[in-house]
Amino acid sequence: MGKRKTERANALKEARKSQYRAVLRNDPTSPRKMRLVADMIRGLEVNRALDLLKYSNKEASRRLEKLVLSAIANWQEKNEGARVEESHLYIKEIFVDQARTLKRLRPAPQGRAYRIRKRSNHVTVILDSLVLPEAEKETTNEEVETENTNTK
Repeated sequence: MGKRKTERANALKEARKSQYRAVLRNDPTSPRKMRLVADMIRGLEVNRALDLLKYSNKEASRRLEKLVLSAIANWQEKNEGARVEESHLYIKEIFVDQARTLKRLRPAPQGRAYRIRKRSNHVTVILDSLVLPEAEKETTNEEVETENTNTK
């Protein structure tokens, strides 16, 4: 690999360390049905999204609920000692991609066969926090204090 590709790969790897994500691969639900549920929780706070998924009657909502819980566990792994309630986690991104399609044949009239496509999907959930890390809080507090002294 060239130098530029290596540097880009390392930069992406560092950016992923600060992301809180979970991925569901090869889920045997059609992407169209999964996108209906994913659109329902996009941009919501995590607790509200979990409530919506728990009481939804769609089959895909059960799988997405487990996926969001997995993303929360990944956040807790990287932020030991922090509480989920105080961090104001929300679903920053959620997207559904098409996975492999299994092709089957169904008998049809007059000796023909109809093709059945059994679709599957990949789902990715990325969480983010509305609360600033401690280092960023200190800098913003200092900026506010200097602005207050300048206006007096």
